[in-house]
Amino acid sequence: MFDAIVVGARCAGSPTAMLLARAGHRVLLIDRAAFPSDTLSTHLIHQPGVAALARWGLLETLRASGCPPLNRAVYEVADVRLEGCARGVDGQRAGYSPRRHVLDTILVKAATAAGAELRENCRVTRLLYDDTGRVIGVEGHHGGRHFSERAHLVIGADGMRSTVARLARAPYTVRDPKLTCAYYSYWAGVPAALELYESTGSWVAAVPTHDDATLVLTYFPQSRFEEVRVDADRAHRDRIRATAPALAERLRGKEQVERLRGTGDQQNFFRQAAGPGWALVGDAGHHKDSITARGISDAFFQAEALAGRVGERLGGDPALLDQALRRYAEDRDATLMPGYESTLAVARLAPPHDRRLALLRAVQTVPELTSIYFDMVAGIVTTSALYTTELLERLAG
Repeated sequence: MFDAIVVGARCAGSPTAMLLARAGHRVLLIDRAAFPSDTLSTHLIHQPGVAALARWGLLETLRASGCPPLNRAVYEVADVRLEGCARGVDGQRAGYSPRRHVLDTILVKAATAAGAELRENCRVTRLLYDDTGRVIGVEGHHGGRHFSERAHLVIGADGMRSTVARLARAPYTVRDPKLTCAYYSYWAGVPAALELYESTGSWVAAVPTHDDATLVLTYFPQSRFEEVRVDADRAHRDRIRATAPALAERLRGKEQVERLRGTGDQQNFFRQAAGPGWALVGDAGHHKDSITARGISDAFFQAEALAGRVGERLGGDPALLDQALRRYAEDRDATLMPGYESTLAVARLAPPHDRRLALLRAVQTVPELTSIYFDMVAGIVTTSALYTTELLERLAG
């Protein structure tokens, strides 16, 4: 009998398993993949996520892996260029953009070092229920054999198409249409900061990662997905040239070191976060367009929020555990809804309007405001922290 079974061992599942195991609980961690392995991802960790890694004692491990810190950010739209660094959170001003086969392996090892039992190449096919309808375990296949395990809590951390969410019949509580499709490539020997370029109907981003490679992303309206996918390589390169010509010049003559990756399935939703004997963390319970790259940091937040709420309730009165799960759900929704709404606003790829450009021109003249802007990009503050009455009055003057 486990205290918790965590299904999915990447950015949401491994931290959840690690935190529960560190609290003394018996945890089973399951994933259908083996590690190290890659997954589709923009793999940017904003400062809130970096601060979580520091709290967990894993930031130095990430740094030692050769992942470069993102100490400088650039944002360009129309005639506006903002350049600087976020103020950060808990002393962490730099972001990081690790390859997922590196980051996920660090997280898996931290979970197992804390005492979680890991089963790789393992697939869950069914949830177990008691007579009251409470989830009490899982069934599945591992190593060619059927298995059945029981736990006080089953946690789905298995991504946007979560098996646990489907089997638990977790309803959508918020759901919005898909807004963009995204493609990304890796380039060798291309110097870059964290770079964001916006134009009408387009976003381009660049960020350095492991092995002296730079990740370059392009975003298109979802309405163009069928057109773009016909020749995605050409569309990707054309978008870079049109939206970020200076970046395109840096790419000239350089080697694209891996195949182009992309997706048109960027769903936007919240699912019910928990129910009797089950909970969802990461993309399983909440997914949004990757254009703001907040998925990893949000997954870390949910892992801490869930472990903090249920840690003292596992193995005790089920009614008290359910109460803790409801509080986790409230925490998740209240914390992540503002970022969800701002992400949808960006992902609509609307033309930059005159008033916003005027505000940004004012921001670029004040380094402190530029830092606040990059805090906003990282999800540390909301737009109200930047577009203050003082700034509006200064602009009007």
